[in-house]
Amino acid sequence: MAEFLVALADFDKRRRWLELGHSSLFYFLHRELGLSKGAAHYRKTAAELVQKFPEIVEALRDGRLCITSIVPLARVLTPENRREMLPKFFQRSKREAMAVAAALQPASAPHRDVVTALRPGGPPASNAAAPAVGPAPGPEPAPGQAVQPVEPGATAASLVPKPARRDAAEPLTADLSRLHITVSRRFLEKLQAARAALSHSRPSASAEEILEAGLDLVLKRDAKRKGLVQKPRKENPPKENPPAESHIPAAVKRQVWTRDGGRCQWPLESGGVCGSTLRVECDHRVPLASGGASTVDNLRLLCRFHNDLAARRAFGDEWMNQFTRGAAQAASAQPGADSS
Repeated sequence: MAEFLVALADFDKRRRWLELGHSSLFYFLHRELGLSKGAAHYRKTAAELVQKFPEIVEALRDGRLCITSIVPLARVLTPENRREMLPKFFQRSKREAMAVAAALQPASAPHRDVVTALRPGGPPASNAAAPAVGPAPGPEPAPGQAVQPVEPGATAASLVPKPARRDAAEPLTADLSRLHITVSRRFLEKLQAARAALSHSRPSASAEEILEAGLDLVLKRDAKRKGLVQKPRKENPPKENPPAESHIPAAVKRQVWTRDGGRCQWPLESGGVCGSTLRVECDHRVPLASGGASTVDNLRLLCRFHNDLAARRAFGDEWMNQFTRGAAQAASAQPGADSS
């Protein structure tokens, strides 16, 4: 494992996962090597720590440091405290390492979504989603439970201020799940205002019904943005003043989103596509600046990362850095454009 992490750290430092069509080391481990999300997250975090603190390699090699202790260690380890901090995590289990990290850096107000299973013999839940103030009463994660990955590109240090996020749910019945969520006072005020706004049409609406109504509005707006409406407008004859070349007709956008299934179509070296559903955008295979048209055949869906990568390959880093925040530093760390 130690030798694998050393090789993985070098692989990540040289950003070789980019050459294989992946947007981060995490997705290379998860999609290319087939690791679970938890295993990929541990190894990604370990590879980042090896790059910053090479001394942890020997501790991993001789077993003093367990890979399950890597994530808690990453929260508190800095160049200034490395000598005194690292030994505190030797011979520690995952749970013990979490306790050490919490004692050194307590969480002031954790915000997380926790789903708890119904106790045996307990009554069925009447409300599947109930906002609660204060820490969620859910059980502690079991040993070996998968850890939700961070955003691609995030470093170990960036994990410190971010609360844990859990997207998994444990069912109560075939149709119901219980969700405990820690919310702010601002959220509760908005919930109360929404209850009053729906008091005429839904006088006894539960918290779940109110939140679901809000989610329906979000999804309806998103579908309209993609052109995925139930009753699309009829195509009007061309106007005397045609729209800008960058304009994508709603009918074309609708066909592209339906064809690509709302997923990023960036090809991977090992076969298949990226498949991400986050921050997906329409991309011109032949760029507009090169004479490409906004047609179904010339359009594809790409996630934000691969859309930017496609533009950089077409126009170069120097030009694209004008439009990308913080791109100058990122570009300096990438391999040369000729290598791709």
